[in-house]
Amino acid sequence: MLRSGMILMIREKARNGENAYAIGKQLGISKNTARKYIERGEDKPPPKDRFSKLDGYKPLLHGLMNQGIFNCVVLLERLQGVGYEGGITILKEYVHPFRPSKALPAVRRYETPPGKQAQMDWGICHYQDAQGSLHKVPAFVIILGNSRMKYVEFTSRCDLNSLQRCIVNAFAYYGGMPQEILTDNMKTVVTGREAGKPIWNTRFADFAADMGFTPKVCRVRSPQTKGKVERLVRYVKENFLPGRRFEDLDDLNRQVVAWCRDANGKVHHTTGKIPLQELAGEKLQELPSQAKLDQYRWEERIVTHDGMVSFDGIRYGVPWQYSGKEVRVRLYEGFLEICYGGVLLARHKAQYRSGNVIMLHDQYHGLTERKGIPVPIPCARQQAGTVEIRELSVYDRLLGGVSNG
Repeated sequence: MLRSGMILMIREKARNGENAYAIGKQLGISKNTARKYIERGEDKPPPKDRFSKLDGYKPLLHGLMNQGIFNCVVLLERLQGVGYEGGITILKEYVHPFRPSKALPAVRRYETPPGKQAQMDWGICHYQDAQGSLHKVPAFVIILGNSRMKYVEFTSRCDLNSLQRCIVNAFAYYGGMPQEILTDNMKTVVTGREAGKPIWNTRFADFAADMGFTPKVCRVRSPQTKGKVERLVRYVKENFLPGRRFEDLDDLNRQVVAWCRDANGKVHHTTGKIPLQELAGEKLQELPSQAKLDQYRWEERIVTHDGMVSFDGIRYGVPWQYSGKEVRVRLYEGFLEICYGGVLLARHKAQYRSGNVIMLHDQYHGLTERKGIPVPIPCARQQAGTVEIRELSVYDRLLGGVSNG
């Protein structure tokens, strides 16, 4: 319940023609709270003015508050110094509505023209497994600045490879890409600052140049400058996740894409427009070639001596003959694909519990016979000689004997 001083101020502003929304903004309360006290006062006559010991000191009090002094202990001392005899309770009630909002400092709202900018971020979400244990799962979140088109993807990691893959998937979802992407100072994007300017992670800078967009970072410790994506992260945590049931990461991503499709088809509360309809007007840049997009969906891995490839903490099997080789892996439609030289070696159902070992059928076929050597050892070959069959008389002559013939 609000204090009497606040209630009086709400009703006074309402009598001056201000609506509940404006009153709530000014006093730091919700519009519904303001409306409740306005409606309560409509059936009652305005309260009679009562004399307060504070009345004669209000000009001085406002002067002190204009200097940024809102500590009531300090204000009480100042007023007592000029004769105030009242207590601190009435002083607190009067000062409370004038206190600065906790949402300060205020920031300027930036609206970008079509196709200009997208904002991206990671949000760390939580879920419980079947045993009730709590786990973290990163969510990549991106939103187009003009149309407010949203895209969300859950991953196992927040590393650079995952970031690049998610950005490429988002571009494919949008059917194009903006001129620039705004993010915070995550280490996968910037490694530090020099003279106030960002020092770009070279791999990310190369990726941005390869794709054809310009990376931008907000000021240090100023996440509010990318407020659109900050609100979307909160929206995912508060609207998508609570009570959500899913089997694995692939299932969770199928659900979140459907959720994005539904959200993008509704009127956005800020713009008053439907993002899906506004997407056509974004004038996005054309996507790079499919080969270039796929380049950032693949990652390189070295096959271990026992024929395993590690990905997101899971070990997947490949034919033992490729031990020691560098292969390419990617997540695609819920499967982990492993290729070498353009040949698909294995396609496993993607797993998401770290520590699992997924074997390939007949993974070690022929290993024992070849003694673990995938190709024949270079060597010479011995041939069996041919023996000439001769008559016995030939041997007799050679020995100096005489033939009976």
